[in-house]
Amino acid sequence: MTWLPPDFVHPLRVPVPEGDGHHLRPISGADAPLDYPAVMGSRERLWAMFGKAWGWPSATMSYEANQADLERHAAEIDAHESFNYTVENAEGTALRGCVYIDPPEKAGADAEISWWVVDGEVGGPLERALDLFVPRWIAEDWPFSRPRFVGRDLTWDEWLALPDR
Repeated sequence: MTWLPPDFVHPLRVPVPEGDGHHLRPISGADAPLDYPAVMGSRERLWAMFGKAWGWPSATMSYEANQADLERHAAEIDAHESFNYTVENAEGTALRGCVYIDPPEKAGADAEISWWVVDGEVGGPLERALDLFVPRWIAEDWPFSRPRFVGRDLTWDEWLALPDR
């Protein structure tokens, strides 16, 4: 894809400042044992955020469908088509959320970024750390001039109303 320079190298491990040892890393199919309970344990809130735009996560999503979705994300990362980063605890034993960096679907931006944390982290120090860190990380380490932070700069409904690219 032409949305990234051909020589761009995506970060493989990114510490979250003020995140109590949490870090980001590209997701893979091997993350399903941690991802599935994190997603399904926060499913209603995640559906309220992403459901209308992405149709995700459905109430009937199986473990196998989740794993296939993660494998698709990993292939997209390898191809530099889009990026899904896990938010892991320091030990790598718990997935606490995800950060998505996608090419724009809607006019007016050169990337669309969103993120979430599990229900137990909503309003807490990790979510606050991500809210401060992600925009700064994108500005400093990614080659975008007009990133859009969907669900932050504008609501998902406002995003859906934008003209397609």
